[in-house]
Amino acid sequence: MSGDHDHGAGALRAGARHQKRLAISFVLIFVFFLVEAVGGLLTNSLALLSDAGHMLTDVIGLGMALAAIQLASRHSRRSDAGQNTFGMYRLEILAAFVNSLLLFGVAIYVLIEAARRITGDAEVLGIPMLIVATLGLVVNVIAFLLLRQGSKESINVEGAYLEVLADTLGSIGVIVAAILLELFGWTWVDPVVGAGIGLWILPRTWRLGSQAVRILLQAAPPEVDLSALRAELAALPGVVGVHDLHVWTLTSDMENASAHLVVDDLAATHGVLDQARALLQDTYEIAHATLQVEPADHQGCDEVSC
Repeated sequence: MSGDHDHGAGALRAGARHQKRLAISFVLIFVFFLVEAVGGLLTNSLALLSDAGHMLTDVIGLGMALAAIQLASRHSRRSDAGQNTFGMYRLEILAAFVNSLLLFGVAIYVLIEAARRITGDAEVLGIPMLIVATLGLVVNVIAFLLLRQGSKESINVEGAYLEVLADTLGSIGVIVAAILLELFGWTWVDPVVGAGIGLWILPRTWRLGSQAVRILLQAAPPEVDLSALRAELAALPGVVGVHDLHVWTLTSDMENASAHLVVDDLAATHGVLDQARALLQDTYEIAHATLQVEPADHQGCDEVSC
């Protein structure tokens, strides 16, 4: 039966399949982050600087995602896992958590700076700001197209895709601000757009950070109803009880489960295992499950539970 087991490598392959596109997007965004940061300083545009700050978090997030894929891929090819029995899959989650902290810091800085500037009359160079923002939009659209397909297969790539989508909207906001500034001389537009980008970042930061914390705490995925799962496992032919049931996320798109299944004396254990695995895979998309089958008269296991 071991030959039929798939211990969740599909999620890794999903990210690895799009590694090249991630790398190209990383290079494009990194180069333009430098351009936008210098442009923001030269034009004195808070909107450009806030967008550059957001691009910096994209660079870090993409870089950590690529590093996690590389390390996990390298580790999965090794026959000896050593002390890392779950491999390096959690690196992606740690990367997401660090990225959320960076996003939060950028958003708070931008909001504070916007509040300081909106009452002043800072000189902002509209035309250079417009040129840089337009180039940024082009770069973001290219990265957006590169990552679109992969976002449908890998949560890791989807996170990068959403980051680029947000940057695209930010670039559009900066372009609008530059046009209004140049046409009407409205200097207040720049800090308002910068604050808008900061407010756009905050809820996404909360979602990313809370998701990473949930995974690090090994909470059950929100879409899995544990009561329903327990009842369905208990309803399988030959199963008379279920205990010590755990479901958690190892990394993006890689759910895990473990459970003790109590069976009656006449049950065929191979059939119980096959049906339980099929239920977890087909109904809950949990490919990696550790199931312990126990005879009904066995004592002690139900007393050992987390």
